Amino acid sequence: MKVFVSWSGGKESSLACWKVIKRGFEVKYLLNMVSEDSRYSRSHGISLLLLKKQAEAMEIPIVQVKTTWKSYEENFKKAVLRLREEEIEAGVFGDIDLREHRDWVERVCKELKIKAILPLWGKEREKLLKEFIETGFKAIVVAIDVDCLDKELLGERINEEFIQKLKAMKEIDLCGERGEYHTFVYGGPIFKKPLEFITGKKILRDKRCFLEIKLKK
Repeated sequence: MKVFVSWSGGKESSLACWKVIKRGFEVKYLLNMVSEDSRYSRSHGISLLLLKKQAEAMEIPIVQVKTTWKSYEENFKKAVLRLREEEIEAGVFGDIDLREHRDWVERVCKELKIKAILPLWGKEREKLLKEFIETGFKAIVVAIDVDCLDKELLGERINEEFIQKLKAMKEIDLCGERGEYHTFVYGGPIFKKPLEFITGKKILRDKRCFLEIKLKK
């Protein structure tokens, strides 16, 4: 089955991508919805160029669609309809247990006459993180909600030590499913080669703090 993966550049979309590849699906495209008025992804703060380089390292084409929240569904549907012309039969999503988003995904996919695949759905948080690490993925924390986490966690690698730090905190979702933190994946089994990068300054926007990431030249 030919599929696209809803792509953020972070750990859940990467693990979801890997799981469907292992099941024998053919990932034809990454679909990346980004803010209309920015050069960066809305939640992760990753530059659009860096996301393109990520896709190049995976050797999977990326489709980037700029949109506002108001026109998100309309533009998402238009993008998927174009992908259907390439014989795409399903969309893959990295949601774990946000019922509202799953309902949206399933409704929209049904309207577009494609299947919705959520390979991480209902899985236990710590098990997912450990699977991510043990599978060989490499990721770094690039965005945090400063109301939930200390900005000093920016730049932390996703490893066993990081898991233990989060477990010691109260009311923090280990996978950041409520937006506590977001990651940038730079290596792993879906990559033909790892990305080499340097970190820059920390940028505070509203209640989110982002870590600047640049590729090594």
